[in-house]
Order: sequence, then structure tokens, then C-alpha cells
Amino acid sequence: MKTHLVAALDAARALPATPAPDAILAEALRRLAGEAQRGLVGVLNGTGILLHTNLGRAPLAAAALDAIATTAGGASNVEYDLAAGARGSRYDRLGALLRAATGAQDALVVNNGAAAVLLALDTLARGPGGEPREVIVARNQLIEIGGGFRLPDVLARSGARLVEVGTTNKVRIDDYARALSPRTALLLRAHPSNFRLAGFTSEVGGAELAALGARAGVPVLEDLGSGALHDLREYGLPRERTVQDAVADGIDLIAFSGDKLLGGPQAGILVGRTAAVARVRTNPLLRALRVGAPTIAALGATLRLHLEPGGRERVPLYRMLAASPEALRARAEALRARLPGLDLRVVAVEGYVGGGTLPLAPLPSIALAWRPAGGGLDAALGRLRAGTPPLIARAEGDAVAIDVRTIPPERDGDLAALLEAAQ
Repeated sequence: MKTHLVAALDAARALPATPAPDAILAEALRRLAGEAQRGLVGVLNGTGILLHTNLGRAPLAAAALDAIATTAGGASNVEYDLAAGARGSRYDRLGALLRAATGAQDALVVNNGAAAVLLALDTLARGPGGEPREVIVARNQLIEIGGGFRLPDVLARSGARLVEVGTTNKVRIDDYARALSPRTALLLRAHPSNFRLAGFTSEVGGAELAALGARAGVPVLEDLGSGALHDLREYGLPRERTVQDAVADGIDLIAFSGDKLLGGPQAGILVGRTAAVARVRTNPLLRALRVGAPTIAALGATLRLHLEPGGRERVPLYRMLAASPEALRARAEALRARLPGLDLRVVAVEGYVGGGTLPLAPLPSIALAWRPAGGGLDAALGRLRAGTPPLIARAEGDAVAIDVRTIPPERDGDLAALLEAAQ
């Protein structure tokens, strides 16, 4: 506060006439509020994108937040074995839960999905003396995802030598088989994220690739990305390949994110065969990528909800997915009735799961369409972003569209207050 007051005083001194003390204080408070918005603050997500990367992806369940508060608010047994009274391993805290949730033989958690892939490549794609070896990957899986993250660059950073097989639209198992050599260290299968090919296409399934790897004595790594544990057809969406599918196919090592379809905190999860996970566990790079107590606590609580009968409904992502258009419309109509002074309509819109998941599968939803009285849509969106809490919405046609699916029902009062203040 002192710094902002000094800045406000300096600005006042530069003016031809000295402002009143109240005006100087108001300027200092304005500067302080602006500084606060540059820090990390909670926002309301009215975009209709459930896993919005710019807004933190999956919101955490209440159970996950409670677990963080319980363990991170003081000392915890993050690396302490209570039974032995000696040092323990932080990586053992989640092993049993991940084995139960996925069916894999063993598991390991690092700080994000890209780190999981990098660690696996750094471990499996080097020879006994640390020399780089070859990784075979389909040409149509060499993608770039958000933030300029490119799979070929990660391969290069790990020291692996990339061997591309197939064509842009068609890849067959024979393409992989012909590329095998004494220098082959790994067969890689990657999730397409937001990229899709349509038309005259073919790709190699996980079971087929795992069988080839087993015959050749070469491990198979799958970057599954989304981390689905459930069949999304329950929510009217196309089926997404699950972690359990990859495990059942015999993939040696599977990498996925904790903050996508798992609905947990940012984390990179590796599950698979005991031997493959054990090799990764001995890599010195693991220490640089390890997770802390808050992540372990939140991920553990989220996994327990997935394993508990009926617990999935308490994971915010799945609560959003389960909301019916009828329930969303009822909420939007109630909000419109609370704000008779605003030009509001209730409209059908399309949202998306987001986070690189199901990019071609729109999610039918309901939005409040607000036509501001003056100032234009950009100015209205700016006023909403300047609110407390900020509301992130989008312009659609001649209105500001606020998708209610991605706003928790218990925050409808906050949404109404923000709209009223922004008119």
C-alpha cells in the first residue's frame, strides 16, 4: 500500500493543480486494485469451456481442497514412514490408489503431463551408457499443442532420435515393423490433442503396437494426455480412450495429466508395468520433477472420489458434464428474473470439454445473452473482468454470452451481482 501511495503522490505532484487528499487516496486504491488483479485471483468461468487451460483447467473437488488444507497447513508425512519412524517415499502415497483406479501394476506422479513424457523418454530412450537411441512414432502424431509445446522438440530434448513412420493420413503396423533396428529403444503412441484427421485415414491400435513391442523386445510408451477413467458416452459425448483401455492393451508405460478428465490438480501421471515404472523411478531427473504435499493430497482425494460409489458426482468436472440442458435453462431463467433492469435473453449455445479433449464434440448448453445498454461488447467484457470476482465471458453476435454450465450453481448470486454492477 505504501508503494502505491507514494506513486499516487508523485503523480499528484506532476499535475498543474494539487488534487484533494481524498482524490490522492482514491488513486492509490485504484493502483492497489490494479496490482491485485495482476496476481493470481479466482475468477468465474462463463466461457463454456470446462477445462479451460488459461483458467486453470479442472476445478478441484471440495474433498481435494480439504485434503490440501489438512496436510499443507502444517507438517505432513510427505516423506516420512509413520510405521517405521523413518524416512519414507512420497511416491508411495498414491501408488495403491492409482493401481486400483487404472488396473496398472505400478504408478508414479510428477509435476505435469509434459514432465511425465520427458521423464519417460529420458529413461527409456537412452542406451546403457546414456547414448541416445531411436524412438519410432507415427508421422500423424507429431503434433503441437498449446503454448508451442511440440512433441518432436520434447523428443529432441530427451536426447532421443526420432524415427517417423507412415504418412500424414495412413499408418500401418508394418510401418513400425520395418523401422525396427538394433538402435530402437522405444515405440511411442501419442494422443492427438486438438488435432484430428478425417477421411481416408488409418492408424495402429494400442494392442497391435503393444504386441509388436513384445515380439521385438521394445517397450511401448503411450502419451494418453486426457486421463479419462470413465466412458464419456454417459454424458452424451463420444467415447474417449481410457487409461484402463491402454493398460488392458498391454502398453508398458502410459502418461496422462491429472487436471484434465481426471478432474484433479496439475500433475503428470505414469502408470504401467512394474519393470518400466521401476526404471523411471531410478532416473535422477525425477527429483527435479517431483510433486509436493498439496498435489499429493489433492490427487489422492480426487482418486478416492473416482473409486467411491457415487463419488464421481462430487468432482466438479463431472458435475458440469452431468448438468442437463433443462436444469441449466432453469438456472438461467431464474437469473434473468432477478435482473429485470438488464437486457437478458436465455439462449442455447455450444460449449466444449477443452484441455485438448474431444475438440470436435460440442456440448449443448445454455447461456445468458446480455446486450449492454452502451459502450459496446468489448467495454462490457472489460467491466465484467474488472469485477470482484472477475467474470470471463465471450462476445457472441450482438451480446455478451455467459455459459452457465461452467459457473457453479452456488455462485449464481455472485454472477447476478457482477451483471448488475457492470450494466
